[in-house]
Amino acid sequence: MSEKSKKQVKRDRAVARHGNIHAAGRSRTILGVLGKALVVVLVSTLTVTTVSAIQLSEELSRRQIDVPAQDGKERVIPPIDGPIDILLIGSDTRQGAGNSAFGDTGGVLADVIILLHIAADRKNAVALSFPRDTMIPWPACPSTSGGPGYLPQSLGQINATISNGGPGCTLLTVELLTGLNIPYLAMVDFAGVIELSNAVGGVEVCVANDIEDEYTNTYLKKGMHTLQGVQALQFLRTRHGVGDGSDLGRISNQQVYLTSLVRKLKSKDILNNPVALYSLAQAAARNMTISKTLSTPTALMGVANALKDIPMKNITFLQLPSVYGLPAPLQGRVKPDYEKAQVLFDLMKNDQPLVLGEVNNTGVGSELAPTPKPSATTKPGATPTKTPTPKPTPTPTITPLPDWAQGTNASTTTCSK
Repeated sequence: MSEKSKKQVKRDRAVARHGNIHAAGRSRTILGVLGKALVVVLVSTLTVTTVSAIQLSEELSRRQIDVPAQDGKERVIPPIDGPIDILLIGSDTRQGAGNSAFGDTGGVLADVIILLHIAADRKNAVALSFPRDTMIPWPACPSTSGGPGYLPQSLGQINATISNGGPGCTLLTVELLTGLNIPYLAMVDFAGVIELSNAVGGVEVCVANDIEDEYTNTYLKKGMHTLQGVQALQFLRTRHGVGDGSDLGRISNQQVYLTSLVRKLKSKDILNNPVALYSLAQAAARNMTISKTLSTPTALMGVANALKDIPMKNITFLQLPSVYGLPAPLQGRVKPDYEKAQVLFDLMKNDQPLVLGEVNNTGVGSELAPTPKPSATTKPGATPTKTPTPKPTPTPTITPLPDWAQGTNASTTTCSK
């Protein structure tokens, strides 16, 4: 390990970036790990076909959970042909992944939380990541699967909601923060990342600086790497090896992998390959827990059809605007920048596109990949052949997000740094 990396690790050990504040009356030490949920759920929703949807729903029905509404009544499900909102949760359970290889958290946490919004016109989608260290109010929540449930909390760490009441409580907390009705939920684990990365044949990632992270055993040299299996999971979990060592840096590093995954699915035409689809769908079904609302073939097909034709440039990955520097004992955590975050929430509620502008604000854990130099195809002295310039197709004017918005889109190649 380089001297620079050793110093970085020492600094990270000195700062409690991922402590957890639990519901009143509960005392538990939980080590924060992970960074990987969207890969599993995005792949699974993209890969459901008419043939596999019924088989997938039968498998998932054995692992479904009820998600209560805010008022405790039965949740109202909007039409599947309208806007779609899904909460994607990555739990850090080691079941099926080998506990000894990844350590013991002492519990289960919602370490990756992403809200996926698909526009009603099926022309745009946005995946908004919530840092797991975010401190926000918790609504009252019964137990939805594991944990005793809890009364309202004036301030709690978002990733501890799952250990105190189950994934449904995490969904209720995100609904309270955003003001959105989120009818669908999908939760995945370590084994899901490993299986799905194998099923897709690996994902190529760009690394701008050497990654040396002894916590996740992630060691990658600068350059291009095709990752699958445990190596893909390690890459998605690392935070000490990228950016400033925070969860915000890890989120932008994850987006390096996720955007490359989307490009591979599109370019290799996997979505039209029945064999590949079946393998991906089965891998997802074995490693997912979903809300009862999402377990029907109609819901699964609706999500798959909603995503499959969206242009890559219109699939946007964003981070929740956050504020560092909270006072003790909350140092190392973050809180939402409510004014900026409300801009994003309002656009989602009004089903308006969330498209990034020209500013390259990818986040502290990634950067734009270098633009390849054009190859010389014209011989010296030759007169280039003029080709007619096609008339541009008129497109509706879309107001881009403010420059403070952090993220990227699926058509843009970024590199870990």
